[in-house]
Amino acid sequence: MTENPARLTISLAQLNPTVGDIAGNADKARAARRQAAADGADLVVYPELFIAGYPPEDLVLKPAFQSACRAAIEELARETADGGPAMLIGSPWVDGGKLYNACALLDGGRIAALRYKVNLPNYGVFDEKRVFSRGPVAGPVTIRGIRVGVPICEDTWLEESDEYENVVECLAETGAEILIVPNGSPYAGGKTDLRMSVSVARVTESDLPLVYVNQVGGQDELVFDGASFVLNADRTLAAQLPGFVESITTLSFVKGAAGWRCDGPVAPVLEGDEADYAACVLGLRDYVRKNGFPGVLLGISGGIDSALCAAIAVDALGADKVRGVMLPFRYTAQVSLDDAGRLASALGFGYEVLPIAQAVEGFEAILAKPFAGLARDITEENLQARTRGTLLMAISNKTGAMVVTTGNKSEMSVGYATLYGDMNGGFNPIKDIYKTQVFRLSSLRNRWKPDDALGPDGEVIPESIIVRPPTAELRENQTDQDSLPPYDVLDGILQRLVEREEPLASIVAEGFDKNTVVRIDRLLNIAEYKRRQAAPGVKVTRKNFGRDRRYPITNRFRDKAEALPAPDESLVTKAGQASSEAFEG
Repeated sequence: MTENPARLTISLAQLNPTVGDIAGNADKARAARRQAAADGADLVVYPELFIAGYPPEDLVLKPAFQSACRAAIEELARETADGGPAMLIGSPWVDGGKLYNACALLDGGRIAALRYKVNLPNYGVFDEKRVFSRGPVAGPVTIRGIRVGVPICEDTWLEESDEYENVVECLAETGAEILIVPNGSPYAGGKTDLRMSVSVARVTESDLPLVYVNQVGGQDELVFDGASFVLNADRTLAAQLPGFVESITTLSFVKGAAGWRCDGPVAPVLEGDEADYAACVLGLRDYVRKNGFPGVLLGISGGIDSALCAAIAVDALGADKVRGVMLPFRYTAQVSLDDAGRLASALGFGYEVLPIAQAVEGFEAILAKPFAGLARDITEENLQARTRGTLLMAISNKTGAMVVTTGNKSEMSVGYATLYGDMNGGFNPIKDIYKTQVFRLSSLRNRWKPDDALGPDGEVIPESIIVRPPTAELRENQTDQDSLPPYDVLDGILQRLVEREEPLASIVAEGFDKNTVVRIDRLLNIAEYKRRQAAPGVKVTRKNFGRDRRYPITNRFRDKAEALPAPDESLVTKAGQASSEAFEG
């Protein structure tokens, strides 16, 4: 008689928590556990710090918050006395006076085990070393008689070094049979391939299958794309969950002669521009919904930036939650009015035209006396943008709708997105989208939309908006490209400056004009104060103008686009180890 093979059935709860909504997150965990029980699961796994929401930032330092998270975990633990699936769920945890990023195993009515995150990220958008203590390296936990290693997110990302413990190696050496990795890994272009390559490396080193469970949803400027997956020990892809949507997927691991193995569904994963567009939609949707706004309001100019933002807003929230306002002045062309109307009709959102000449001329009249004898300049030209911002905020105050701002990353970089015009408001879904990609995403949306998009199919952004040269009323009848280089050149320079921090000499060596590079770098530096006052927005690139690019406003350093001098090592006196230690002691 053949024995039944060993089996462990796991539900991956790729869910969308809300930071601070401890009761709501606990209810989500309960609902997922009920589904897991119906699927016959032994265990349900949640993302990193799920009960708190991720990232909780300094909220996690509040004793009342820590206590509320623990109380929720304890209540969930008691509920597992019903004999249903065990829960592997993330929470902040205080132990011995130290605060840890923890994962709790809840089973049989108890907190059966706790594991603490060892390697704390402190780069880019992460700041965990400041709020959490480093956990000890620990062995596997036992679930239904099976030894499971629980490295938490960063514990799988880097190999052993002076600062990073090789947690996976320790788990493999202490008898782990399967690795389960709770994650809070935000989206950025190319991140899917990076996560997969890191996980394949850990599987190769350990010869263990790996379950990667990632959070999904928007949290302020961050978007978490989910896209959870499972790798077998032979590095084959055992299962792939979809990106940008919640999913509870139950998988069975069976132990055979070659060890544990799983064969599950493999969903397609969005990449490139499609993934960026889906991230913009999800980021705006969750910002509006989680912060309790009844809908959104945006200025419609007839240009491509506001058109793309309108499409994103309708896809995120539905046309009934979007209101567009055209605020024309004397320089607004009839074609802009016509295109704005066609856009509103195609997307189906409410739309009205409110001329602003009376308001702008009123400001001009007020300034006429103190500025008598001074020529008209950018002061008067920017009044129209400031007037628009004032009126949009007034409508927002009256209706409660959040203002969606529409400045793209290219123009925000060089100061061509105006404060109180297209930078200030509630949230900007294209804040991290370069102008060249604005054009691509607009064309993309006319032939494709995410599966969960609420907007109509087909062409929603009039082709005339996409092909018409962009205008900038910042300089009245002048186009941006009269004073800036073509957008492909501008974006090529900016990507090297912002994303890669390349020296100007290296950018010039790649074939860009030196004077243009120096000028764009200067504009980037002097616009820092504007960007500090801009609305938050979705992050889709390696570095956005938010928490992972921190430059001082007061800053006199300028790269002169000259070759960098080689360091003169002969000037440096090398200290011996003993003398160095004596000095430090």
